[in-house]
Amino acid sequence: MKRGGFTRYEGDALVLRVVEHGESDLIVRLLTPSSGRLTAIAKGARRSVRRFPGTLDVFNHLRVAVRRRGRAGMGFLERARLVSPHLELRRDARRYALASWTSELLDRMAPEDAHGADAPRIFAFASGALGLLESVKPDLALRLLIELRALDALGLRPELGHCVRCGKPAQGTGPIGFNVSDGGLVCTSCGSDRTGAVIPVHLGTLKVLQQGLDYDLALLGRLAFSARALQEAEQLLFRFQRFHIGLELRSERFLADCFGPPLPPGRG
Repeated sequence: MKRGGFTRYEGDALVLRVVEHGESDLIVRLLTPSSGRLTAIAKGARRSVRRFPGTLDVFNHLRVAVRRRGRAGMGFLERARLVSPHLELRRDARRYALASWTSELLDRMAPEDAHGADAPRIFAFASGALGLLESVKPDLALRLLIELRALDALGLRPELGHCVRCGKPAQGTGPIGFNVSDGGLVCTSCGSDRTGAVIPVHLGTLKVLQQGLDYDLALLGRLAFSARALQEAEQLLFRFQRFHIGLELRSERFLADCFGPPLPPGRG
């Protein structure tokens, strides 16, 4: 909605990050289903508990009104009403760690003023993931599947079923090469004349990861990994995110404390 040179957003939002600003204000990073990531300042939020009572905290699902001049730059948070505080995420270390990683990743990588299908897809993932973490206590398998779905929501979907160079379907009984830089599988013939960071992975691992992409988000807790598949999937996702995201999130250390550190490159 646009009035008098200002753009106005009214609707749902998830709080990704909150930063103190000056003596009394808060800067809030929000994820919305229609505009992607928004940054807004909540004037006087630290001084008065009446303006935004119990609303401006990470993971909170809100109904907000944000006013901005044009579509760029910081907006003004005019009001915020709490829809859900996702309290269960704060009562368990693993839930909190994985929710923190998800929020930080989206705060760093989700596009601002997203157009088309990007904003609703990313918001649906974030909302669904936080809801899932409230209902299911995560183990390492669920952690990996949520990381995979986060990458997919951001447009970084690995190719797990076909060779990324010739399109041939994955087949065979032994390990198949996953080329990190190419973002997917490479068959023996296509991989023989090229170099790159190639990870060996078995078809069983690829199958469960593909199910993790295809299943409804709420059903991810039902997927089971063998010990080998868990090790291969952990290495594949660790290397894939490092290459394609190119940064280490602060919350990764917290994740390592809760779930164990990722496998070092070359193991598995």
